[in-house]
Amino acid sequence: MLFTEFSPIAFIATTPTGAKTLQPLCQNNAVMWVPESLSEISNANIYKDSLKNHVAKLWDNHQAFVFCLATGAVVRLISGLLKSKSTDPAVVVVDETGKFVISLCGGHQGGADKLANLIAVQLGATPILTGASNALELPAVDMLGVPFGWCRGEGEWTAVMSAVAKGEDVEVIQECGSTLWQNHLPKLHPFKFNPSAITKAKIFISHKQYSPPLSPSPPLPLTTWHPRVLWVGIGCERGTSKQVIADAIDKVFQENQFALSAIAGIATIDIKADEVGLVELSQERNLPLKTFPSEILNTVTVPNPSDVVEKEVGTPSVAEAAAIVAANQTLNVETLYITSPQNVASPENIVSLQIPKQIYRSTNPNQPGAVTVAVALSKKEYIGKIGKLLLVGTGPGNLDQMTPAAQTAVASADAVIGYSLYIDLIAPILQKHQIIEALPITKERDRAQRAIELATWGLTVAVISSGDSGIYGMAGLVMEDLQASDWDGKNPSVEVFPGVSAFQSAAARVGTPLMHDFCAVSLSDLLTPWEVIVKRLEAAAAADFVTALYNPKSKTRTQHLVTARKIFLKHRNPDTPVAVVRSIYREDEQITITTLEKLLDTPVDMLTTVLIGNQSTRSYGEWMITPRGYRK
Repeated sequence: MLFTEFSPIAFIATTPTGAKTLQPLCQNNAVMWVPESLSEISNANIYKDSLKNHVAKLWDNHQAFVFCLATGAVVRLISGLLKSKSTDPAVVVVDETGKFVISLCGGHQGGADKLANLIAVQLGATPILTGASNALELPAVDMLGVPFGWCRGEGEWTAVMSAVAKGEDVEVIQECGSTLWQNHLPKLHPFKFNPSAITKAKIFISHKQYSPPLSPSPPLPLTTWHPRVLWVGIGCERGTSKQVIADAIDKVFQENQFALSAIAGIATIDIKADEVGLVELSQERNLPLKTFPSEILNTVTVPNPSDVVEKEVGTPSVAEAAAIVAANQTLNVETLYITSPQNVASPENIVSLQIPKQIYRSTNPNQPGAVTVAVALSKKEYIGKIGKLLLVGTGPGNLDQMTPAAQTAVASADAVIGYSLYIDLIAPILQKHQIIEALPITKERDRAQRAIELATWGLTVAVISSGDSGIYGMAGLVMEDLQASDWDGKNPSVEVFPGVSAFQSAAARVGTPLMHDFCAVSLSDLLTPWEVIVKRLEAAAAADFVTALYNPKSKTRTQHLVTARKIFLKHRNPDTPVAVVRSIYREDEQITITTLEKLLDTPVDMLTTVLIGNQSTRSYGEWMITPRGYRK
């Protein structure tokens, strides 16, 4: 679905032209509002009050607004509604002709910059982004950790972002969390990862609260990000209240200068799954509550085992062991998969235990119960959302031939993975904040597994293929690997975006060769035995299918096309028209119309698609025509 992350989103137009411009964007239950004078507009909601009052009514329960109005009019409409850039919705303005898309308000934290980019891709328009980070091709400081579920801590955000905008050096102290955001910074970025660097501001990324160094000079402007990497192990007496458990966690974190916003979740033994205080606290703080059987906890080496606890629940540790197990898992939204009991039991995993168990009792006699708290550090942060796999067909390689939905899917992704050549071809729609991973042509399995890994973690990942991703593309391999991993069909979610396939593109360049029944056969025997390919060629030739040949020839595989031609010559006239199309719709495109007899005279390679006509296909100048049968 387009623009799902901005839902609910309100599209607003006041003229027939504006409504026509916005209508392609209003799909999948997105709402477009128009005045009563435009009641004839289909699939639109009517507002009867003044537009200013209507926007005010929608303001607090919508994440984004897209206006097809004059920018000045929109400014006057929303000026009295703006409160804070951390809470205001995204506001985007589209001109009536659909040529420009302006990120007006809430560019970073509201997501207006991203929304403007997505709309521009969908409409084929120019996005207007005025933030300083856009001009510098840098990720915004206040958006660095958003894809990874980091929590914004305290800090002088305006001062630090101003330093970046001025091109001043900014020190980055990152103690935990993903460093993927660092991999695609431009060469002249201002971020300094060397502690000795002289800088004008600091970005602190840690599970700890920042403590400025003691110095007579004033401290530098600082912002803090807290990746969710801390798993809090809890053991408690039955009936311990939510307040006592909360006080225990808060006290332990304060004493150790740990950030509460760095908590990934709470872990305990399975017999505590219905402990009211734990359940209520987890719900109140929006934290996952993970429970483990004593058989698993009993395999964990801990520094402070207890014979009393073991006698009571079957394991010598609850808080420490549960924290360690949770911190050593592959993180997912709904389920946490244990790597293996052997790994969890390894003494090296005690290193992840940041705070050994602490026992807490309330001094309030009205708050009975006791709590044991331990904290472990995970190497990978908890993102806290269901990841997505977007399996995208990019078409033949020219962006004009790529569907708007496919372009929007790529532009909306946190990460884009594909063969390096295909990544280069779609470079204009890639975003500066995205994780881009290009792998060589022989690394299809690596690409699929990496995409699944990132999506299972919680990112939105676009896996790109040329042509259609479901026709000799990456979609099938990704789905196979998901099935092999016992995928539940929901997490990560999967959406396939079709693209114009090579045989369609080649056909379009030479006329109408596919107007009757046709088939496609790949001559590559890397994944299919050659004997099977020969059987398919024999069947296609004998059945008089128009046939598209993929992967006709490589540097090491030179005779397969020779054999295919012999097979077709047994069933077709030597003068049967054949199209040889290389690098379709790209700058070095080459098109040759030849015959089956002369096919081998034309150079072909792995970027070539060969179309062999059927018995009724004829050539007409530089065109191929296969009759459908209307003219008897």
